[in-house]
Amino acid sequence: MTITKFAALFTVFFAVILTGPNVLAQGVIVPIVCNVRPCRPPRPIPRPIPLPNVLPVKSINIQTKIVGQVATTHIEQIFRNDTQFTLEGTYFFPLPESAAISEFSIWEDGKKLVGEVRTREEARRIYDQIVRSQRDPGLLEYAGKDLFQASIFPIPPHSDKKLELIYSQVLKADSGTIAYRYPLGTGHNLWRNQDPSIENIKRDMPPQKFGTISGKIEISSDRALRNIYSPSHSIDISRSGEKMATITFETKENDNDLELFFNHSNDDLGMSLLTYREPGKDGYFLLMLSPRDKVSEKEIVNKDIVFVLDTSGSMADAGKMDKARAAMLFGIRTLNENDRFSIVSFAGEEKLMEPNLIRADNGGRSRGEEFINSLKPGGGTNINDSLIASLKMFDRSERPKMIIFMTDGLPTVGERNTERIIENLAKAKKVDVRIFPFGFGYDVNTTLLDKIGTENGGISDYVQPKEDLEVKVSNFFSRVSSPVLSGLELDLAGISAEAVYPRKLGDLFRGMQLAVIGRYRNSSDLRNIEITLRGKSGNAQRSFKFNGLNLPLRNTENEFLPRLWAIRRVGWLIEEIRINGETKELKDEVVELGTRYGIVTPYTSYLAADGRMIATSRDTRGRAMMAPGAAERVAAVSGEEAVRMSVQQNRQKMSSSVSFNEKGSAEDQVLVRSTATNRFIGSRNFFLENNVWVDSEFTADRKLPETRVVFMSDDYFKLIENETELARYFSLGEQVVVVLRSRVYRVVK
Repeated sequence: MTITKFAALFTVFFAVILTGPNVLAQGVIVPIVCNVRPCRPPRPIPRPIPLPNVLPVKSINIQTKIVGQVATTHIEQIFRNDTQFTLEGTYFFPLPESAAISEFSIWEDGKKLVGEVRTREEARRIYDQIVRSQRDPGLLEYAGKDLFQASIFPIPPHSDKKLELIYSQVLKADSGTIAYRYPLGTGHNLWRNQDPSIENIKRDMPPQKFGTISGKIEISSDRALRNIYSPSHSIDISRSGEKMATITFETKENDNDLELFFNHSNDDLGMSLLTYREPGKDGYFLLMLSPRDKVSEKEIVNKDIVFVLDTSGSMADAGKMDKARAAMLFGIRTLNENDRFSIVSFAGEEKLMEPNLIRADNGGRSRGEEFINSLKPGGGTNINDSLIASLKMFDRSERPKMIIFMTDGLPTVGERNTERIIENLAKAKKVDVRIFPFGFGYDVNTTLLDKIGTENGGISDYVQPKEDLEVKVSNFFSRVSSPVLSGLELDLAGISAEAVYPRKLGDLFRGMQLAVIGRYRNSSDLRNIEITLRGKSGNAQRSFKFNGLNLPLRNTENEFLPRLWAIRRVGWLIEEIRINGETKELKDEVVELGTRYGIVTPYTSYLAADGRMIATSRDTRGRAMMAPGAAERVAAVSGEEAVRMSVQQNRQKMSSSVSFNEKGSAEDQVLVRSTATNRFIGSRNFFLENNVWVDSEFTADRKLPETRVVFMSDDYFKLIENETELARYFSLGEQVVVVLRSRVYRVVK
């Protein structure tokens, strides 16, 4: 195709490069200076100074429509040439398996120029040639994928270059769960190239980052959409009826692959199953459960609830009493007419609105509002007697029962010993009651509140001084206002499962998605198995069966699952240590999981001077070097450090995401981000040790067999061709150590 010299002359290739796992990558432009046309491969080497590894991306916008299982994705990428040179670029974009390109275009002077498709053989030859000639390991992330490639010229100096790509694909459905993935993650080693072993030409360039990444995904189906979920990104979900949904997101920090899961079901209860298993290792599963959106008032289970509010003198500080009143009033107003409730206020002694539960009809709610508005702060804090008084209000009905317990202080009146308060509570509890403690501020006993929540089917939460008490507690009331099933029990049939979280499933509420994650073992593929969920709807016992589910011996598509499981496991371990004391076994497991998966823990990470959470380094034997002051932080019962630790452990216990919280402060993070000294690829964490990227699974004393290859040698490329999974790990740099299927692979210079 011929065009004028200032227009784009480019050739588009669509090819399958090698074979390997279905791992995706973002589109990049690898630039060279080429002021004279034609400039065809082989490219001039070396590239002149200064020149970035890849052109910076100013913005990425993704517009996707999914109808049933067919997805059409329209991408607009704007690249930036900030150099003084006119550039030619080789554009790579790895496509999902079985995707078909319908259009690729480059904008030049306001004109849209469309390309043509060439053979896979030529695409393979050019890709191999560029990888070998550029000697940039980051390009290896594009091996083993369905690769789209284009040559782009000219890219004028100090200008933008807009590209558009449209492709369609049939989405996979495994065990009824449909997965959509958009490639953002792989290729980041080209972006972040800070390897000190790489020549000065690259280190002289400023750090390269993505610009704004935004997207909208519209899903429509002939059945109800259920369990819409992204482990990789923070998404907003807007529904138009049960069969249509719009998902939007925007990020400036998160360059992980976008992963989105959903399923179709008109049943009362929808279920999704995701699995991950490497050969020779334990498998991981994630179950997502959600009731249908349209639940009639008749199907909502009537509940009994007691609101217990601390009215001690300290509640007068910082307007806490006014905010607590507003939150309580919201809670009363969310009650259904046939619910029953009461209110207990306490300071030195408890005060009951009514000795028994009353109906939440108009008269009952008015009585509750009157009582709440009459509350005044003053006196001490008698936690023991107020909890026992609230327990006595419940009868033996089949209704779900809850206590919302709110306090801003330590026990100062009556029984003050934490263990005895817990013992007294257990003795007084004659029926199954969920207790949800809320601590206001930092002067609370976190050990006591955490234990009350954990041992009574609830979870503690804390409102820190910077947070809005009214908003946080009101959001909780909204979530628990409409129970659909109570006393959930999950029968995993023939699955050999362990370390399943949450340990107690509790209740299922309207609008809720319950995520259950655990590990499994099996000696052969488990096909067409059946899982049963049981629960109570009022006095009636209900049972839901989900069949046709698969737990295979090998499935490496959902790489986030080991890290997600580890986050939850660490949350439960930290709570166990803080409540019952540290043991070597518990501490060692936290250190091992935190180090391997980059999880923020008191032992394995710390807040650096620049405000980032930094992963703990390792010694020459591969052992984690614990962060200073860990023992003191874990032992803290009250105060700011203790509250922050409780908040973090509870986030980990309930986490359904492996994305970094862009809006949160460093202290609020659950995960460590990739830094100059540690990077995450899939479920693995690599540490930079003496200019070598070392897999966190590697320790010298394991004595595994080893294969050693020289960087960019013929043996290096032969190894990648035979073991395509190694390509993305080798892309870290010129010296890499990785463990794969019980063998060490070492790249040396």
